[in-house]
Amino acid sequence: MLKNYFKIAWRNIWKNKLFSAINIISLAIGLSASFIISLMVYYEFSFDTFHKDGDRIYRVVTDFETPQGNLKNGGVAPPMRIAAREDLTGIDQSAYFFNWWISESKAATGEQVFQDPQKIILTEASYFDIFQYNWLAGSKADALQGPNKVVLTRKRALQYFPNTPLAVILGKTIEYNTEIQAVVSGIVEDFDKRSDLFFDEFVSLETAKQTDSKDQIFSDSWGMTNNASQLYIKISKNSTATQIKSQLLTLSEQHVDADMVKYNNKRTFNLQPLSDLHFDQEYGIYDYTRQEANKNILISLIFIAIFLLLLGSINFINLNTAQATQRAKEIGIRKTLGSSKKQLVIQFLGETFLLTLVAAFSSVLLSILALKIFDDFVAEGITPMLMATPWFIALMIGLIVIITFLSGFYPGLVLSRFKPSRALKGALIRSENKGSLRKILTVSQFVIAQSFVIATLLVSKQIYFMMHSDLGFRTDAVAYIQTPWEDNSVNKRLILENEIKKLPDVSKVSLGGMPPASYNRATRMGVLKKGNQELTEEIQLLNADTDYLDVYDIDILAGRKALNDTIEEYVINETGMRAFGFQNPENILGEYIELNNNKKLIVGVMKDFKQRSLKSGVIPLMLTGDTSRERRTKFNNVHIVFGGTSENWSKTIAQVEEIYKNIYPGEAFKMTFIDESIADFYRQEKQIATLLKWATGLSVIIGCLGLLGLVIHTTERRTKEIGVRKVLGATVAQLNLLLCKDFLKLIAVAFLIAVPFAGWGIQNWLQDYAFRTEMSWWVFALSGLVMLVLALVIISLKTLSTSRKNPVNSLRTE
Repeated sequence: MLKNYFKIAWRNIWKNKLFSAINIISLAIGLSASFIISLMVYYEFSFDTFHKDGDRIYRVVTDFETPQGNLKNGGVAPPMRIAAREDLTGIDQSAYFFNWWISESKAATGEQVFQDPQKIILTEASYFDIFQYNWLAGSKADALQGPNKVVLTRKRALQYFPNTPLAVILGKTIEYNTEIQAVVSGIVEDFDKRSDLFFDEFVSLETAKQTDSKDQIFSDSWGMTNNASQLYIKISKNSTATQIKSQLLTLSEQHVDADMVKYNNKRTFNLQPLSDLHFDQEYGIYDYTRQEANKNILISLIFIAIFLLLLGSINFINLNTAQATQRAKEIGIRKTLGSSKKQLVIQFLGETFLLTLVAAFSSVLLSILALKIFDDFVAEGITPMLMATPWFIALMIGLIVIITFLSGFYPGLVLSRFKPSRALKGALIRSENKGSLRKILTVSQFVIAQSFVIATLLVSKQIYFMMHSDLGFRTDAVAYIQTPWEDNSVNKRLILENEIKKLPDVSKVSLGGMPPASYNRATRMGVLKKGNQELTEEIQLLNADTDYLDVYDIDILAGRKALNDTIEEYVINETGMRAFGFQNPENILGEYIELNNNKKLIVGVMKDFKQRSLKSGVIPLMLTGDTSRERRTKFNNVHIVFGGTSENWSKTIAQVEEIYKNIYPGEAFKMTFIDESIADFYRQEKQIATLLKWATGLSVIIGCLGLLGLVIHTTERRTKEIGVRKVLGATVAQLNLLLCKDFLKLIAVAFLIAVPFAGWGIQNWLQDYAFRTEMSWWVFALSGLVMLVLALVIISLKTLSTSRKNPVNSLRTE
């Protein structure tokens, strides 16, 4: 019996090749998009899910409430390291570590020097109690007891000591910054699963007492919070996160810093689940080479996958129910011969299953091809190999079953309800004209497609707005190079600056800190006394010489530039000026602002410029010189404006690199163009736009395929009517209008529904941006016009060919 079902199903599929092809292509597109999205979602949600008792592991973080707004920091105050063990109850373990940034490391007996090595932390033995590693050499119990010890991962150990047995590596010495030595006391296996805790070197915490970081780690000050200071806890089975948060709140209240009270700030210690670490947008992660995964984007992707699958399923339901009249006599004969409703439903489910199966295997091939094409777009770990995993196979089987039932059950049920007597008389043709469900499904299809078109246009418009907005400073033909932060010599930087100035295609040069717009979020509390009133404001500080404002074309509105020597003076921006209650730039000149108990004179007011992505508004900012240059210069970057034509820049960059290498031999040279760093701010938005473009393209293709199928069915059903009308004198244009108008009405209804729906969604998305584009009427009009033209072309191609046929051929069988 089952074999017979599939044999009949295959015959019907082959008989209706065009409609079967439309169904297969629609489902294959929807499934391939769903498979790729599923791989992306699975990959991002799979980070750090393998840790034992991972649901009980939390990171302790710090929240600040200030009069200017709320701030979040992924670090903790140094004393929290001890307080977690002594004052918190209901936790099994706590582990502290400090992100250690060094300039170089090497094996003591080796020659290869690793510049700016990453993934190094200063930590304690309890770290390995919370996060389980497979130990290959050494003992977890004493590997980090005492100073000058280091545990390496297998990968890092073999980088330092290639072709050396792991047991032999134990006891060998690693040098950090040529000053600190640590003996290899253990080797652990690298995590073989995805993790954001990807550290490769674990240096004993006691070693930190020999470094510049000792005060940040061992200080007893509760007023110091550093994002490099990380604390993880593992709560007991009988405890809850709420109970621990209550204790952390008590600790916050017991250790209030005097400055926090003075400036009306509030600090609270909080908990972040380990499962949230990969998606963190506020507290920070440890891989600064990429942005955090965005859970909202992943959820949006899931909805996109669902919509695309629905579009494919709608095509199937529409086309199968539309063909009901053509199969009415077949159903009537089957029911007359004794077929039950159940058997008929099973038959149509069988047809759907075969189509879905072919579409599923086609979609796997499409997915593999798409992953290769978009290799640069998807995460490195998302490969076709993930399709061989049990969860993906289960997903594929589940989707085949769901789509088979969703797409095949209703058409099968509709056809099985036909009464044999009416079906054999052809009475169903008249009732088929109503097609209410098909109209609803067609409108639904184009609501989804139209919404994607509107969203894509508006998101692209916002990205264009951000990329081409006036940021208030020069972004073209300007770049900066980073100098080694551990080299305190200001003289080397001055030599570097002067040598670069001599190059013919260099227009301007400046020494300073970061460029005007960067990822820097650090602020300090500034105090200005205005009469008897003491005003406070969070202020960002930027160190730069007197050429900095000229390099970036930032205007001085009043006063003069700050000096770059030891005189402590400030140039404040307009937003900072207004924050302290001044409206006229001239009036704030001569006032003093206190930072860290040091009063400094305001000598100038500069024009506002955007300091970050346009998601953020302009914040108070002050420019100052290098007042500590004799101890440690704060001019770590050289800012360069290129002259001449861009064709000569590669030669100039090579000359700059040569000068740099002569002054800093052995150091890595890195030049960053400002326009590239600005573009990097919007990496996430560009990903959203790319995803929307593809979702839009796929939804439009699926919708148009469905529309084509319905148009073909309608024109074939009305062939004789068209013949009669032609005999009676109807023109081709009149016939085309007759056949088009019903479909165009549906598309117009879809447009009217999609406009408020898509507009509301994008309006909510735009609320995240301090500076945003307008919701222009022409965007909606353009999207409607695009869909209208596409639909008109598809409809007209078929209706025109039908209306041009000889009416004799269509009337011959009457």
